[in-house]
Amino acid sequence: MSETIIRLGTVVLVGLAVWLFVWTGRRFVERQRQQALAAAPLGTIPTRGSAAAQAPAVSGPSPIRILAFGGPDCHQCHQLQIPALQRVVEARGSAVTFVEVDATVEHELARTYHILTVPSTVVLDAKGNARAINYGFANTQRLLKQVDETLGS
Repeated sequence: MSETIIRLGTVVLVGLAVWLFVWTGRRFVERQRQQALAAAPLGTIPTRGSAAAQAPAVSGPSPIRILAFGGPDCHQCHQLQIPALQRVVEARGSAVTFVEVDATVEHELARTYHILTVPSTVVLDAKGNARAINYGFANTQRLLKQVDETLGS
């Protein structure tokens, strides 16, 4: 009987430790997201490296810009995130543009938006304010919802 109680107590303690670890991690990410959303508006997007080369051509400024943070060795960035962003641009036309940003080169920009992992995306409104931040892969539906919310406000 006492061995069963010890095992049950051990399982409960491990469960509490895992819950505390997950809860702390989620709070940390949410704090990073809030700080990034409070960042000063981005006036211009850096024009060196991949950001300038990858920027899609548009006629005139678009109200929504999406910064797609990635890296040269990030397969998920190139195989999943960029195609999802291209579908968003196709769906919303000239209302949206995206710019690939190499997080390994653009340290200040990555620090400004508290980029924790790649891929990450930052949805900016027409004034350059961050309206949504996605750490990790963001699918087309999620990005479309964020773009529509930004266009509506």
